[in-house]
Amino acid sequence: MPRFSVIVPAYQVQAYLHACLDSVLEQSYPDLELIVVDDRSPDATGAIIDEYAARDPRVRPVHLPENRGLGRARNAGMKCATGDYLVFLDGDDTLTPRALEWIADRIKETDEPDVLVYDYARTYWTGEAVRNQVAAQLTEEGPAPFRLTDRPGLLNVLMVAWNKAYRREFVEAEELSFPPGYYEDTPWTFPALMAARSLATLDRVCVHYRQRRSGNILGTTSRKHFDIFEQYDRVFAYLAERPELARWQPALFQRMVDHLATVYGKPDRLPPGSRAEFLRRARAQYLRHRTPGTRVPRRSRLRHTLIRLGAHRTYRALHLAAALRRRARSRTAGLRRVVRAAVLWLHYRIQLCLPVRPDRAVFAAHGGRGHGCNPGALEAAFRRYAPHIRTAWIARPEHQQTVPPATRRLRPDTAAYWTALARAKYLVVNADLDPRLIKRRGQVCVQTRYGTPLKRMGLDLQDRPAAAGATDFRAYLNDVDKWDYVLSANRHSTVTWERVCPGRYTTLEYGYPRNDVFQKATSADVSRLREQLGIPRGTVAILYAPTHRDHRRDQHLLLDPERLLRRLGPRYVLLFRAHPGHDGPPVEGEHVIDVSGHPSVESLCLASDALVTDYSSIMFDYANLDRPIVVYAPDREAYEAARGTYFDLRSCPPGAYARSEDELIDIFATGHWRGSRSTQLRAAFRERFCPFDDGRAAERVVRHVVLGEAVLLPPVTPLAERHPVPSASSALAGPPLVTLPQPSGPVTVTDCR
Repeated sequence: MPRFSVIVPAYQVQAYLHACLDSVLEQSYPDLELIVVDDRSPDATGAIIDEYAARDPRVRPVHLPENRGLGRARNAGMKCATGDYLVFLDGDDTLTPRALEWIADRIKETDEPDVLVYDYARTYWTGEAVRNQVAAQLTEEGPAPFRLTDRPGLLNVLMVAWNKAYRREFVEAEELSFPPGYYEDTPWTFPALMAARSLATLDRVCVHYRQRRSGNILGTTSRKHFDIFEQYDRVFAYLAERPELARWQPALFQRMVDHLATVYGKPDRLPPGSRAEFLRRARAQYLRHRTPGTRVPRRSRLRHTLIRLGAHRTYRALHLAAALRRRARSRTAGLRRVVRAAVLWLHYRIQLCLPVRPDRAVFAAHGGRGHGCNPGALEAAFRRYAPHIRTAWIARPEHQQTVPPATRRLRPDTAAYWTALARAKYLVVNADLDPRLIKRRGQVCVQTRYGTPLKRMGLDLQDRPAAAGATDFRAYLNDVDKWDYVLSANRHSTVTWERVCPGRYTTLEYGYPRNDVFQKATSADVSRLREQLGIPRGTVAILYAPTHRDHRRDQHLLLDPERLLRRLGPRYVLLFRAHPGHDGPPVEGEHVIDVSGHPSVESLCLASDALVTDYSSIMFDYANLDRPIVVYAPDREAYEAARGTYFDLRSCPPGAYARSEDELIDIFATGHWRGSRSTQLRAAFRERFCPFDDGRAAERVVRHVVLGEAVLLPPVTPLAERHPVPSASSALAGPPLVTLPQPSGPVTVTDCR
């Protein structure tokens, strides 16, 4: 007897069936039978099923003699099922990797519930994936298993059969089956939830619900949508046969009315000329099943009134009036935006006529994100070494809380924002300036950049259309012309920036201010950061930080975090730091901590024991910690073709180099990631790219730019003479960290002119 019977009804899904069946058969939990029901499909669906059955004995094909519809095809699959639990999956959808393992574990944790409800994500033909909007109903709060009376909000989860696992003995005892027709899930899922003596939830995405470009069957225009009335009649008949379930009648009545209003309101559901008839049927349905005492939410009262009255003309009039109101509001809002923009621009022009304030400095990072990176370190240095300068930070509303209390907070495109840009003497950024900014005489712009360049940048992208995208290089050079200083961490950066960002600025080869924290952190700081992130004591924390792929429409991971950790064992923890362009679902799993939203990359570096990355500039910063770095580049050829790099990492890597996931696993399993060869490679890498990162880069910049000191004396202190940055955990053994050689000669100032 298998643990799971996965039932897949299939009709005209030949283009998607391979992916569906593979997603089941490749599950990490193999104790299953896969029952695939060919609903007399006219395409190659039946042949595909037979091919899979010949290859894998777990596949049990069922060929129906005639087309019976989705519900009856599922019933045919249930008759053949022998598993402990029934799992339904439509032929064009897929299970996520390890879904059955998660489901099995949760079933065991919750003492074999009658029904387990799990989450799903809609996956669109464009590659976009959107998680269920009411996923909060699945959070594992409170005791489990439970009854529906304990969590009635589950009735708001999408009423489909394929986001639940059902105990087969429970289904047989309740004699549950699918009726014919459209909306066959309605008289199955409501009774299953109400009759279940034990329920549990799993807050994980287990199904990818495919959204076809041509839409699904319920989105087609047909009189078959009238079938919804008969399906709800079945639900209420089920309640009438079981008086103990009468308490659910008000909730079901409300759901029914909302569902009827949704079908009626969709412009592509009902054929022309049938809408008035549908509304009359809906009114009769309303009166037949009306439940006294039903509390209707305020947002649903209008729809309930229209269904109760069956007022087709009234609905059309109100719908037209609502559309006119929306159009009027849109036009009014557009006019307000135009007027506001004009007023702000006039305000800015007036501010430009007033004197520049020498005691003001404005900072921003990554186009309005939170306080951090090189501008964040410099803002703190301004307050420390030039306290007479009043600082302000530009951040979007969702990032305002990251700004220190001593710093003024500015929101983009406000009067205060334009005043600051017009009158502050110092402008410090790591990305493009506002293109509307007019650089004034007396203003000083410091461009900090955001990392040592490995991948091609600036003008070098002119012959790389995949990476350049819609970049306006003329506008890009106009922005460069506003820079007075550009920060550089090493000679490689200096030479590269001056070539790809040609301008009349001065290069300050002082090191990166954001790396100063690496030289000042203590063991207590590291311990505190690990505790805040939830890293268990005694474990090895691997920070995985991949970069953006210009050649890929989607940015899904090239690494399976759970497979990596499963092979390495419980001693390892993975901190996943997604690139801002990552559009996949959240990375989940045991011993996986998603830190994509953490405001400080530097804190993540300090808290980790090793870094795994590909072409990200984070490797140059992380090298200052003298902790192991592993390069994982399984798509090197494609990346080189689309983006290109300034040097081949294979010739001078900062540590071990993995070309595949299996190689990466082997590097950690054998200890090569922290072996003597990796240590030698890292030392050479640090010597080349980290000569000035000694904890005083921000101080040097402030002293030169604000206080007028061209060279900070004494010269850069050798890092070997400083206290080493503490190791992130006792699991790492090796020499003291941060033992970089002293740079040759004093700190230099290079003039591009």
